[in-house]
Amino acid sequence: MTVLVVEDDPVAAAAHTLYVGREPGFRAVGTVHGCADALRFLDRARAAGRPVDLILLDLYLPDGHGLQLCGTLRAAGHPTDVIAVTSARDLAMVRQAVSAGVVQYLLKPFGAAALHDRLERYARYRDTLGRAGEATGQDEVDQALALLRTPERTALPKGLSAPTLDAVATVLREAATGLSAAAAGAAAGVSRITARRYLEHLVDTGLAVREPQYGNVGRPELCYRWAAPGRGGARR
Repeated sequence: MTVLVVEDDPVAAAAHTLYVGREPGFRAVGTVHGCADALRFLDRARAAGRPVDLILLDLYLPDGHGLQLCGTLRAAGHPTDVIAVTSARDLAMVRQAVSAGVVQYLLKPFGAAALHDRLERYARYRDTLGRAGEATGQDEVDQALALLRTPERTALPKGLSAPTLDAVATVLREAATGLSAAAAGAAAGVSRITARRYLEHLVDTGLAVREPQYGNVGRPELCYRWAAPGRGGARR
């Protein structure tokens, strides 16, 4: 299945494209950074007889909102499915996404395992409902929809928890400058060692960068900086 990555942050876009490329049965066919570019890409793909199966869609884009793009796509007759990948945690936004036809909603930051789980479940959903004909009964419909709504709990590496990851990521995202593991840990309420594990995970997933900070004496200290736009509390 073909996938278009729609993400304005180049670091996150590259990470998402890499994850898709590693997933059996999926192929990333393009990466664009805004609503207008996404619509043009999909129009060209359809005109060439190669419509895109799935979009990984960030919601906050430079030239519009991702959910508005969903409405535009449906009005233009594009049947492409959408998985939202965003930091927007507002429950009202989640409801709007469901109303707009978003099949899954994946919160940043996430790792390759989380996206693997969603893509694998989406593939099984498509296998179930992709055939012609009628459903054998209510059970078949329920099972197909359940594939999208009941993710496996394999989103994070062993030993990492989602609440702590969220706390560390929030501290880093809202920091005006790079933070050491000790500073991030103090702000998030965890130890320096624990903070470093989560910071390294954010680096591995492309959401943070690691860089040395040189002082007057001694060895340079490693500092971590949020890689994506949206520092200072901006929601993505």
